[in-house]
Amino acid sequence: MLRRQRQLRHRLQLFQDAGLFAIGFWLAHVIRSHWELEVFGGTRRIGPWEDYFWLFVFTMPLAGFVLWTQGFYRRAAGASRGQTAWLLFKSCVLAVMGLVLVMFLARDLPSRSVPILFGFTSFALVFAKEELQRRWGATKLGAAQNLRRVILVGPVDETDKLAAEFRGEAAEQVEVLARLDPTTTPVEQLAGLLHEHSANTVVLSARHTVFEHVERAIQICELEGVEACLLADFFRTQISQTTADDLLGRPTLVFRTVPELAWQSVVKQVVDVVGAFVFLAAAAVPMLVIGLLIRLTSRGPALFRQARCGLNGQPFTMLKFRTMEGDAEQRQAELAAFNEMSGPVFKVSNDPRVTPLGRLLRRYSVDELPQLWNVLRGEMSLVGPRPLPVGEVRRFDDPAHRRRLSVKPGLTCLWQIRGRNNVSSFTEWVRLDLEYIDNWSLWLDFKILARTVPAVLLGTGAR
Repeated sequence: MLRRQRQLRHRLQLFQDAGLFAIGFWLAHVIRSHWELEVFGGTRRIGPWEDYFWLFVFTMPLAGFVLWTQGFYRRAAGASRGQTAWLLFKSCVLAVMGLVLVMFLARDLPSRSVPILFGFTSFALVFAKEELQRRWGATKLGAAQNLRRVILVGPVDETDKLAAEFRGEAAEQVEVLARLDPTTTPVEQLAGLLHEHSANTVVLSARHTVFEHVERAIQICELEGVEACLLADFFRTQISQTTADDLLGRPTLVFRTVPELAWQSVVKQVVDVVGAFVFLAAAAVPMLVIGLLIRLTSRGPALFRQARCGLNGQPFTMLKFRTMEGDAEQRQAELAAFNEMSGPVFKVSNDPRVTPLGRLLRRYSVDELPQLWNVLRGEMSLVGPRPLPVGEVRRFDDPAHRRRLSVKPGLTCLWQIRGRNNVSSFTEWVRLDLEYIDNWSLWLDFKILARTVPAVLLGTGAR
């Protein structure tokens, strides 16, 4: 993992843990309020919670400071439970000592038991959070979200060394999918490897490589919208640029055509998960009714499942309410002559395969609701380019079109709010997607979501 991404993750963890320590103090006060026994012979009386709110706030910077100084966030990615527990235990002891000192100096003692209980509750909360993250990371979905899928480009001796470093220091974070030696293999084959493996990072080692090969590899990554990392240790520390990063301690130049992982990206992920959960909870009963109506009015399952291309072209199973007859995919070849969209995409107005109920669901975009589950699973976002079937992506005739795969696909996008039914050129569709990628911000996402609501309510969705 790149240093900047590692630092951002550590800061997020620090804020989470500081919040848990604060909750631990509140729990300690609540427990002591209902438990009359006082340790160390202290008073059994305890004041109301509002009197000690300043201590509640103080525990957050205190916790962050001790966790950071004890190296809690510098431990190895695969650290054992014992290592995690020991570092956390030392941090909790120091936090308790710091809290006792501050209360003594302020002459404001809620109860002698509270700091002790604070140590236990904080340890339990943070360790439980670490265990939940460990278990999530052990699942197939969790491991996939935390894994960087890389292709190594460079001479065999260089990529051998790099692969060995990944296996030793980042085995759980990096998966080497393929290698390409530009001194013996045309660098143009990198595009085929990207298509085949759905990699999200290309690592270039240029120490013994002709720079024209490096340049061509970066150009291919630009067209594909895939992040490229150039190992820059050939500069011998003579050049220091703000765009430089490090990969396992080695100086690296990063070339990317998508927004860098930053706070806005993290907020977008939070909005996706929270929004999808809230919408699913609110629409649960209507979705059950719609599913039942689909089963009653036509033969076949209520849900339509199809392999679509997600981030970097990685296939996933997208869900929709079924709006067509059960044999719709088999009949698509019969309607090829009526395709209204140029390029690899298939679109027909007044499609005869659509059921009467399906036409109504499409008009108000209700058929897209099950994709909230894809958003909750991290395969899609609320806002992003619409996911295309795997077969259509394979028929892209312009490599630049693949850059639309450089971000997560979404439920809604610029294409849907700017004349979705009037766009008949796939090139124009891609232009709108790339406009979104190149100008992405949280504000743009909120504007697209806001404009999607009236588009849905007015029934200007798919025909």
